Amino acid sequence: CSAKAKSKMKNLFPSLPDGPRLRDVFLRFPQTIRPLLDFHDRVLRDEGPLTVGERELIAAFVSSLNACRFCAGSHEVFARAHGIEANLIEAVLTDLESAEIDEKLRPLLRYVGKLTVEPSKMVEADAKAVYAAGWSEDALFSAILVCGTFNLMNRMVEGTGCVLDERSMEFAEGDKLPRMERYLAIAEELGLE
Repeated sequence: CSAKAKSKMKNLFPSLPDGPRLRDVFLRFPQTIRPLLDFHDRVLRDEGPLTVGERELIAAFVSSLNACRFCAGSHEVFARAHGIEANLIEAVLTDLESAEIDEKLRPLLRYVGKLTVEPSKMVEADAKAVYAAGWSEDALFSAILVCGTFNLMNRMVEGTGCVLDERSMEFAEGDKLPRMERYLAIAEELGLE
């Protein structure tokens, strides 16, 4: 880590190393990690009305709105690995309204954006805009689950002081992007029951 990066590291849990990675948190608090990662697989990898790439884009978008650099960066990489163009992701994360994206996707992202920053202000018109764009109730519910999952994860990551592993991000800039086919593989790799 550079001196600048070290100065920004959070030490919120004395039992975790300085600048903890998510795996450090998982190993320190293993009790609920396996079910949490199983839920990730169901929300992000099971067959559904949204592609894996679209769900990962939503994860990155929600995380970006929450200023969770760790999750936004990770899920931007996974969205790219699952077919979402880097320039589209950057445009969405920079300014959804001016992003040159498929117009069908915009109301869905607006919905999860509002649900993230102003959840008590959701109204029928928000859902109607999603349906008018051609999405089904199943698609909207899938997007809501991704949104909720990443609001939870963003708070867990920020609350425990996790930092983005710059080595992983450097790897992600190469030709081979990690796809994260199964989130439960993380638990298995760490030996968590």
